[in-house]
Amino acid sequence: MKFLDQARVHFRAGNGGNGCQSFRRERNIPRGGPDGGNGGDGGNIIVECIPGLNTLIDFRFKQYFRASNGSHGSGRLRSGADGSDEIIKVPSGTRVFDKETGDILAELDNPGDHFILFRGGNGGLGNAHFKTSINRAPRKTTPGTEGEEGWVDLQLRLIADVGIVGLPNAGKSTFLSAVSRAKPKIADYPFTTLSPLLGVVNVDECEFVIADLPGLIEGAHKGVGLGHQFLGHIERCKVLLHLIDGTSEDITKAYKTIRDELEAYGHKLIDKKEIIAISKSDALDVDNSNIQKEKLSLKTSSNIFVLSSISGSGVVSTLRSINTFLEESIEISNKEKLEQDNEWYP
Repeated sequence: MKFLDQARVHFRAGNGGNGCQSFRRERNIPRGGPDGGNGGDGGNIIVECIPGLNTLIDFRFKQYFRASNGSHGSGRLRSGADGSDEIIKVPSGTRVFDKETGDILAELDNPGDHFILFRGGNGGLGNAHFKTSINRAPRKTTPGTEGEEGWVDLQLRLIADVGIVGLPNAGKSTFLSAVSRAKPKIADYPFTTLSPLLGVVNVDECEFVIADLPGLIEGAHKGVGLGHQFLGHIERCKVLLHLIDGTSEDITKAYKTIRDELEAYGHKLIDKKEIIAISKSDALDVDNSNIQKEKLSLKTSSNIFVLSSISGSGVVSTLRSINTFLEESIEISNKEKLEQDNEWYP
């Protein structure tokens, strides 16, 4: 399944209503004084995280959103109604960036999280507000102020248990198609995958979600290549499956390139559980496969799997290792939650 994981949208909060200039005019009350009401405030642009959404597909067809304006004040001290807020609904894991500066304006990870992105304008003041003991009949009013507006970039970090990392053309898409029903584009050239794909994997009567993410190259933490678009998705994965092309001339360099980028990006990506697998073993004989594994073992103490997505060799053992870690992490999470509950309810 393809996911729209980013969108550029323009938001505009509502303008405030104008204050009213009015004087009380009733029979037998020739000097009733000022009774102009204040204008209403403009509506805000509010981004809210809700359950049930998985993509940013709604923003593909609509890019402009506007909250309603506040109503103008009127006579008899009647204030204008406030404008209605525009609620922008987004899925869990959405980040909001300022288009101009690139700064993060909001992160919405859990349903119910919300953030006022742009505030509506203030309502203007009616002439009744300016009445004093000296100036009994002011004709002064103020207009409502304009609401805030601007372009923002929305980015969705995928919710997946496992993220496949590796250099371009490392066999990530082939692996995903072999272990799930996902049908990614597969070709013998780099950057075949340009958008994230998810697949559901079943192993030993258990299932988990695995994400095929665009290939990573040196300098990605600075935005080179697909850069931050790639690395942002990894933050929410519980475990990383690091695929390394077994036919690489320098397999240790390929491994180190990915590890360096994860560390440079930060956000504790380097600390995530990593499962290493040498892919495309069907293109190697037994001796070359062992040589590549020995070279890689000098750079990491982690267990190294050798697999072929074409023949299926080593695939099941790799999936079982992933599933074992995920089950252990669930047990740890449940234990921590139970301990926290016991602290609140001794």
